[in-house]
Amino acid sequence: MKRWNLPIAVYLFLVFVSGGVVGALGYRMYSPPAARSEQRVSPEVWRQQYLDELRTRVNLTPDQVQKVNAILDDIDASFNQARNQHHQEIEKIKEDHRAKLRAILTPDQIPKYEQLRAERDARMKSSKK
Repeated sequence: MKRWNLPIAVYLFLVFVSGGVVGALGYRMYSPPAARSEQRVSPEVWRQQYLDELRTRVNLTPDQVQKVNAILDDIDASFNQARNQHHQEIEKIKEDHRAKLRAILTPDQIPKYEQLRAERDARMKSSKK
């Protein structure tokens, strides 16, 4: 009977290890690690870190650093313009939706709808902060 003890112990160990592996994989699948463990840095800090890294790793000259700053300023302006256009288009779509909804409501329903909308807007603003 003693010769069966070692294989049984090995099988139990393998079952235990495989359970741990399956548990770890399941945990990782349903609770993935955060995409970013660090807090977001401000744009100014990011820009300074980016410039420092370019200076040290690419060996930029002071003239090139000025040109990179000009490029970053242009890109920031382009992003801001695109972001503003995007927000304007979204607001236009929202207003179109609200106008169509108001068109199908009765005069008694419109104040209730406006109150509902105001409450939802307040909730959205408080959840963004």
